Amino acid sequence: MFVLGIDPGLTRCGFGLVEGSFAGVESFRAVTAGVLETDPSLEVENRLAQIHADIAALLDQVQPQAVVVERVFFQRNAKTAIPVAQASGIAVGLAGVRGLSVRQFTAQQVKLAVTGYGAASKSQVQAMVAQLCGLRDVPEPADAADALGLAITYFMTERIERRFSLAAT
Repeated sequence: MFVLGIDPGLTRCGFGLVEGSFAGVESFRAVTAGVLETDPSLEVENRLAQIHADIAALLDQVQPQAVVVERVFFQRNAKTAIPVAQASGIAVGLAGVRGLSVRQFTAQQVKLAVTGYGAASKSQVQAMVAQLCGLRDVPEPADAADALGLAITYFMTERIERRFSLAAT
């Protein structure tokens, strides 16, 4: 199964496609990862239009079965939260229009799923992403590594939920 993780942002939107399964030993393969960027000098509507076009093209290119978008969670800076939420909404909406399974996880949920510790540092998460995907180096830039972590979280969470569902029947 192929899962696309998206770390939304108006200037830099990270993406990472992971191949994995729910049977047998946990193994993940990072298929591709990178960032979609917009020019900060453009008007917001033009930047959002570009993000829309880029994510649509990415979805058409990689053909995932599921999409995971980081859940927007901000305690202080609403000025930053709004553009991130706008980019997030585009990703969720485009996946929904295509009939894809869509999940959203907070950064803390990703930390817990990937490292086993909900307060892990960003560098610890990125190192575990590399290890879980069998990569020599931590994926760069950080937005791409975060997106791969989101996709891995999908597999970890789904695996646990499926086990509980089977146990309940």
